[in-house]
Amino acid sequence: MAAQWLREEAAGQPAWWQKVASHGTPIVEPHDDRHVKMTWLWRDPAGDERHSPIRRVYADINGITDHHSTSPSSLTRLPGTDVWYGAAVIDRRWRGSYSLIPITDRDLPPVFSDDETLRDRQQRAWWVSLFPLAIADPLNRLSLGPSHRPRPVSLAQGPDADDQSAWQAADRPWDEARLQLFQWRSERLDNQRRVWLYASGDAAVEANRPLVLLLDGQNWIERHALLPVIEHETARGHLPPACWLLIDAIDGEHRENELPCNAAFWQAIIEELLPQAQKREAFSEEGARTVVAGQSYGGLAALYAGVHWPERFGHVLSQSGSFWWPTVQFVTQFEKRHELEEGWLIRQVRQRDAAAPTLTVIQQAGDREADIEFVNRQMHQALTAAGHRAEYRVFSGGHDALCWRGGLVDGVRQLLSAMK
Repeated sequence: MAAQWLREEAAGQPAWWQKVASHGTPIVEPHDDRHVKMTWLWRDPAGDERHSPIRRVYADINGITDHHSTSPSSLTRLPGTDVWYGAAVIDRRWRGSYSLIPITDRDLPPVFSDDETLRDRQQRAWWVSLFPLAIADPLNRLSLGPSHRPRPVSLAQGPDADDQSAWQAADRPWDEARLQLFQWRSERLDNQRRVWLYASGDAAVEANRPLVLLLDGQNWIERHALLPVIEHETARGHLPPACWLLIDAIDGEHRENELPCNAAFWQAIIEELLPQAQKREAFSEEGARTVVAGQSYGGLAALYAGVHWPERFGHVLSQSGSFWWPTVQFVTQFEKRHELEEGWLIRQVRQRDAAAPTLTVIQQAGDREADIEFVNRQMHQALTAAGHRAEYRVFSGGHDALCWRGGLVDGVRQLLSAMK
């Protein structure tokens, strides 16, 4: 269909663009049993090549675009028109975020050094310099839900991508009176941050309600509207009533210090934050009725909490957990992965005390994040060997919140449903 449209004489005319807008982009068409062809189209606001300063339009597709290339592929202009187009063959199960990056002469790739180290540094600096130019796809019809922060991203997905229909509720009104926002001033950590406490549904015994502790809470409040989804899923009986405690990361520096296996951070949560939260809403103090969840460094931190305080955090959802930490060479020199020492927490899991409580763990990682998928397989093997109840699922996608959001709801649902 897309190829046929591009061959039409009317390509680039207003009626043609209206047809594209009505259909939405990317255009997804069958390719073979396992793949689809996705075609992206962008309308140059300045017109054709005689009138427009746009020289290239990069499609930055999560898990697909090579961010290390000195000459990333660009969409192609259809000569004599305002049409830019490009296509990729992608797994039918894939889901991911993407941005379009139109650039002028000034932002074209520089002349790169022959020295490999310097060239890599130059390439990274050039690619990062393009980030402010990224835009969402104006022809994409898939809603990301409300956001307090503008996001220059859009969503693309294959016909067999995991079901995320629960997230259609992100746009719906919800009972905001159930949400409490407060400041947690930590003496142990000598800092303060926002914390969101949300009580979903109506529990018969409030003190027995499960607790779901979610790291990087700001992302799930400000960027991805999780709470209306939780309210809707609870009302439909797909989630049991629970207390959701979402913890702000403060900023990137605090996140990098507190989330990678930091005992003081978790001791502060246990000794300071949880008692404060419990004064506001009753919930269970049992690890058997507590889920801790996070993504990336948060996925590492969630499992760290379970391994070291299993009596308080008995259920763990780790999404794209950074189990390479602190051996960054898994990321920077992935080709040497079989020569590297396993991540610190993996080694801790292998040394488990046989008398320690057994954890219930769900791990998720994407097939488009090779380094993360590799270390998650290592961790899954370690958890299983140590006697924990561990499930590992690989989804088709990358290091991407638009993949994590579905896995978060599904994973928490599975963990809560298994509680006695």
